[in-house]
Amino acid sequence: MHYISTRGHAEPQTFCDILLGGLAPDGGLYLPDHYPQVTASDLAAWRQLSYADLAFEVLSRFITDIPAEDLRDIVGSTYTAQTYKHCRPACNAADITPLTTLEPGLHLLELSNGPTLAFKDMAMQLLGNLFEYVLEKRGETINILGATSGDTGSAAEYAMRGKKGVRVFMLSPHGKMSAFQRAQMYSLQDANICNIAVEGMFDDAQDIVKAVSNDAAFKARYKIGAVNSINWARVAAQIVYYFKGYFEATTSNTERVAFSVPSGNFGNICAGHIARMMGLPIERLVLATNENDVLDEFFKTGLYRPRATAETHITSSPSMDISKASNFERFVFDLVGRDPEIVRSLWRNVDAGGAFDLGGTVHMANLAKYGMVSGRSNHANRLATIQDVWKKYATMIDTHTADGMKVALEYRQPGIPMVVLETAQAVKFAETIVEALGCEPGRPAEMEGIEKLPQKVKVMAADVEAIKGIIARSCN
Repeated sequence: MHYISTRGHAEPQTFCDILLGGLAPDGGLYLPDHYPQVTASDLAAWRQLSYADLAFEVLSRFITDIPAEDLRDIVGSTYTAQTYKHCRPACNAADITPLTTLEPGLHLLELSNGPTLAFKDMAMQLLGNLFEYVLEKRGETINILGATSGDTGSAAEYAMRGKKGVRVFMLSPHGKMSAFQRAQMYSLQDANICNIAVEGMFDDAQDIVKAVSNDAAFKARYKIGAVNSINWARVAAQIVYYFKGYFEATTSNTERVAFSVPSGNFGNICAGHIARMMGLPIERLVLATNENDVLDEFFKTGLYRPRATAETHITSSPSMDISKASNFERFVFDLVGRDPEIVRSLWRNVDAGGAFDLGGTVHMANLAKYGMVSGRSNHANRLATIQDVWKKYATMIDTHTADGMKVALEYRQPGIPMVVLETAQAVKFAETIVEALGCEPGRPAEMEGIEKLPQKVKVMAADVEAIKGIIARSCN
């Protein structure tokens, strides 16, 4: 398996090469040169597998430059009940991603049972182990530069802390995350972790990461890598739980399902898109946004119009307060027939601060074959959905999952199970839970009082050169 850039001006690479590199040299994102196809016999054989064994089967289709037994060991040591132990009392931690049935045909897929209580752990724990394996084999080191709107940062830091040969520089929007999210990141005292709070929004932080990654000389000199979902390995790891969720929500491989996915940077739902392209029987992928509805606008009109920082709303589902969804380029690459010339033209406008409009084109006419629909939610919807799910099912959901649930209910179809991806646990957004339900959400015992721990963070302007200076000084 080789990987190509969405912009077409990069040499095909192997998995291990793109694992350490992040963005392609031409500014594009890597995708496999083809999507491996899953047969009916594959689905039948995979249905009863453990999560780790299923992950091996799926990932081995994409990772062909790591020996099979090594990959099996990496995956097996990643997906354990000891790591993903924070599931609901009625669930089995050994399932890794248990399915909670709210009522016939409506389910929650628990993805937030890892060490930071967010779905990002599902891919990030694997990424940390893959980094360590490849770096040791090559005798190399890496400096991870990432941006987070809330959950990526803590998941990356918990996965990378103490890893040999790895430094992490994580940018976050100053004052824009929940207190719990900030505490999870900033309370880490590990020598290889550096938190930087950028004055601005997530998009400002993400723009810095892309600018540094596009400086080829700096990237090579300081061995810059990525853990954001621009890194293909993140997306590949997330494909696995769509297969697992499908098997849990169905009794035979003749059935079809729908997944509802709270979406900010498009990485989570991009994995679902790829699972569907591989042949998983997904009827619909339901994309849910919050008040920052750039993606909803595109899927309804064909207009992709990222907002300026000043236009980005600060919401009660802050991990989705994103205007420029970096993974969206991967989907558009498929949508336009994998034509890199078209992608280069479209993103030339985006990178210059503009927009593009595919409305009325043959590409939007073909959108239906990808099974993608969308909707939006706001704060009032969020509160009402949290209240409704608690009242009807005695189940507490976080704000982002509430966005996914609200939009999922708008798209339910008779006979098609709807699986809502639960992206975080309620305690990460306790202030809104209290507003909705009048009570504090529970939390794991080891996370009691985390907000009171000493915090280590640098507050800086959104300045590319200043961030480069921090990295350079740390490496000299």
